[in-house]
Amino acid sequence: MEALTTHPDAKPAAIGNEPFMSADDLAAYSARMRAARAMKEIEGQDRAGKARAELAKQLAEPVAVTPEKVGEIMQALLHKLRIAAEQGQKELLVMRFPNLMCSDKGRAINNGEAGWAETLTGRPRQAYELWRDRLHPAGYGLRAMVVDWPDGMPGDIGFFLTWKAAQA
Repeated sequence: MEALTTHPDAKPAAIGNEPFMSADDLAAYSARMRAARAMKEIEGQDRAGKARAELAKQLAEPVAVTPEKVGEIMQALLHKLRIAAEQGQKELLVMRFPNLMCSDKGRAINNGEAGWAETLTGRPRQAYELWRDRLHPAGYGLRAMVVDWPDGMPGDIGFFLTWKAAQA
């Protein structure tokens, strides 16, 4: 049997009209593609991190609680509640925020500890107080929970407004 040898000065073999890629070239190409995908993922994470930090900064600033603002919030909330009720739902996600808005990064919420509301800061704290002062007396419940787990760690927190279904 005759062994095939390649002369160092020989042109690369061609398949169709394309030059044939050596195994080393293919490995290098694969490494470049993996690096590009990793860089794209890192850039996306950086953008997401910046957006999360900007949101946390915005949510840290309390809203001026005026009768007009409360009326605006309640009107928008009532509209969303009616739509949810028409769809047969018994809860509605009313707020989602980074765990950075909790002084313990959401640990008390995740563990269902009494007094979890004391860890809230900024607008999430104001939302809780709105529920406590206006919505709870009207029969609505509030469930707080971690709603995503990036890299296995608590991420965003969600506030779910709950209500009981009417008895048939």
